[in-house]
Order: sequence, then structure tokens, then C-alpha cells
Amino acid sequence: MTFSSVPFLVFFVITYSVMLLFNSRTVQEKIPEKMQLNLKHTILLIASYVFYGWWDYRFCFLMLLLTAVAWFCARKIDQDKNRKLFVTIGVVFPLLILGFFKYFNFFVDSFISVFGIKFTSALNIILPVGISFYTFQSMSYTIDVFRGIIKSHSFMDVALYVSFFPQLVAGPIVKASDFMPQLRSNHTLKIADLAKGAQIFAFGLFKKIVIADNLSVFVDDVFSKPLAFSSLTVILAVISYSIQIYCDFSGYSDMAIGVAKSFGYEFNANFNMPYISKNVTEFWKRWHISLSTWLQEYLYIPLGGNRKGTVRRYINLLLTMILGGLWHGANYTFVFWGLLHGVALCIHKLFMKARKGKKATVVGSIISVLFTYAFVCICWVFFRAENFSIAMDVLSRMFIWQDGITQIFSWSVFGVAVIAIANIFALVRAKKTKSKEVNGYYPVLDLNKVGSLVIFFLEILLIVALAYTNANPFIYFQF
Repeated sequence: MTFSSVPFLVFFVITYSVMLLFNSRTVQEKIPEKMQLNLKHTILLIASYVFYGWWDYRFCFLMLLLTAVAWFCARKIDQDKNRKLFVTIGVVFPLLILGFFKYFNFFVDSFISVFGIKFTSALNIILPVGISFYTFQSMSYTIDVFRGIIKSHSFMDVALYVSFFPQLVAGPIVKASDFMPQLRSNHTLKIADLAKGAQIFAFGLFKKIVIADNLSVFVDDVFSKPLAFSSLTVILAVISYSIQIYCDFSGYSDMAIGVAKSFGYEFNANFNMPYISKNVTEFWKRWHISLSTWLQEYLYIPLGGNRKGTVRRYINLLLTMILGGLWHGANYTFVFWGLLHGVALCIHKLFMKARKGKKATVVGSIISVLFTYAFVCICWVFFRAENFSIAMDVLSRMFIWQDGITQIFSWSVFGVAVIAIANIFALVRAKKTKSKEVNGYYPVLDLNKVGSLVIFFLEILLIVALAYTNANPFIYFQF
């Protein structure tokens, strides 16, 4: 069940309709507010487990186990009983679970490759959908309680936080300190929230099934046999993948934010126009913001951050990005992708130290944006390629001009044009409002107006007309 499927639409309508019962005056007058809140949380919890169990009900027990460990450890920490021991358990146990399911096959295959040992039968571990995301959230809860940012909550609240279905399988990663306080409010479903949520959802749906999914046809074809295509086509495919992965993942994040908004819950933005970044440091403040924030707060800073001297700072940066790459998947290409970004971050820190805060000119800023985007695209080659061999074939075609099949894919032109226009529009808007920061935003309209309704339904019709109809799962489901 994916956000872009008919079963999800049915699931959402049923869940929302049941929750809507609590909006009636009769329920609000006869049932105490505390009981209403518990019943709402119960409904959302059941819905979340149904949503996750749609893929494989067996992994619901795994998620329940991680929830129980996080709840138990946080409770002990709150009671001031062996705080360091229980925060260690609350962090190490989920990491062991994540490591087993995500990296067991990878390490076994690597061992076989290095030592040439063959097993007659090997344990084939199935990767649970979204395990990286809800594992990080269970850790976030335990750590936030240990730090005293939040207090321990009831088992139901922790279970709902870990499993809340809008962000369950592909993020954004929601910190416990951001979500748990929202559980104290008795959210009443509002038409205004539903209207905003629907528009944000539609915005993400357009990015996913119109842009990303149509681009995937071209990208998959070129990356499967890059040496058959001309250099121009390969370069276009790499650019297309940068648009595909952005629209695919940010589209999912938009849909998650929209669904949560419909139920009255707020998620922080997960993307903010990453391809206008002037450097790699800025890129990671705009790309997958929930992950970069999580890594900074729960990994980079605990490692010492920039408090242990210059050398240690760069080591911490490299280690954080390498582990961030490994988080994305059990493949050396992901590790190398993380290493490249780590090295780039270190170089940028050194460069900024040498410049001593000098501001760049307009021309210099434009060149910085183009250079950063080019670097990010090169890194995406390793992220997308199945192995180093394919990655090197793609790079060789990019940098050594060769003839071959030449194809100017129309959806690539369309995707680049849409992203470029959106970025220009945001830049112009920021200049008019004299904003210091250029921020992306959702074009939320007032659906009480006839004109706004017409625009919204035209968007829906456009999505239906241009949608890629073949089933195409979200890229980040594999992580």
C-alpha cells in the first residue's frame, strides 16, 4: 500500500471517517476529553499497524519489539535507575536489529568474496520496509528522555510515535521532542487542515507519479547499459536522476506531511530547494533535512562535533557522512557516496576558514551553485549505480566524449524545466519580500474560493492525465 495507490485512498477515507466521529457534539459531550484522546490514539495506532502490515504482517512484531524496548528503557531512565545502562540498551539494541536485517547478507557476501568460501545454503534476510526510519525514531525517543528534553510517555504514545503511518516507511524522520508534545493535544479534525493537507499531498503526488516515475524509464535504461549510449545521453540521464530522486523522495515527504496535516499533526519540511545550494554544507541543510539533522544531533555532536579541535572535527565529519551513506544501503557504493560528501564538507570548511567570511559576488554565487550541483550529480552516480563497475562506466562516458545511442528524453526536459521554474519563482518571491533566506513552500490556496477550487481540480486532472501508470515503488522504500 503506497501513497500513490487506490488502496491507500480507501484506507485514508476509512481512517479519516472513523476519526471524524469524534467531531460530533454528542461524543464530545458524553465522553471525557482524556478518554477521547486515548480512543483517537488507539484508532491511529491500529490504522498504522494495518498500514505497515499490508506489506508483511510479520514485521509488525519487530516494530512492536523495538517500541517495547524504547518504552522500557525510557521509563527506567526517567526513574533515574542506571541511566547510562538503559540509554545504551535503548541505542545498541535497535542498531543490532537494524544491522542484522540490513547488513547480514552484505557482510556474508563480502566474506565469501574475500575468502572464497562457499556455503551450501545461506540465510536470506528479508529487509523490512522502513526499518531504518522507525529504528532511528525509537532511538530518538530513548535519547531525548535521557537528555531530559522530554519525559517518558505511556506505551500507547510511544507505539504511535514509532509507527505513525504517514512517516512510517520513508520518513521524514520525526524527532520524539517534536512529535510527543503533539500527543497531548486533543486534535479536532478541521476542514481547513484537510484542505491544506490535500493540496500538499497533491503537490507531492505530482512530483512522484508525473515527474519521478516518468523519468525512471529513461534513467533505468541508461544505467543498465551506459556504454551503449552517447556521452550526451548519459549526462542527460545523470541530470534526470538528480531530478528523479529529488521528486521521488521529496514527493513522498510532501505526501507524508500532507496526510499528517489532515489529521492535525505537524511535520517539519524535509526538503528546501536543495539544488540552489552554493556549497555542500548548504546542500545538507536543504536535502533530507530530517536525516542530516538527526545525524548532526545524535551522531556528529556526541562524537565531539567541532569541540575537539580541527583534526577531530574533520574526522567526525567524515565518520558521520560515511555512516550516513551506509545507512542508505548495504553496498560499497553508498559508503563511497557518503565519503565523497564527507570529504567535500571538510574541503568547504577549510575553504571558508581561508576566506575569513568574505562574501561572494553574484557571479561567484551562480558559479558556486552550478559547481555544487555538478558535484552532487557526480555523487548521485555512485548512489544510483548497482556497483562500482557501472558507476565507472557512467563516469567514463560523462568525461570521455563517445558516440552511441543519442536520446533527448522529453520528460527530462520537462522535469528540469519544472524544477528550474519553481526555483526561479521562489528566488523572485524572496527578493520581493526581502527575505534573507530563500525557502521553498507549498502553494496552498483557499479552497473556499471558486477560482482556487478550479486550479486545484485542474492540478488533479493534470496528474491523472500525465501520471506514469505502471507500479513504481518509492526509491527510499529500499532504505
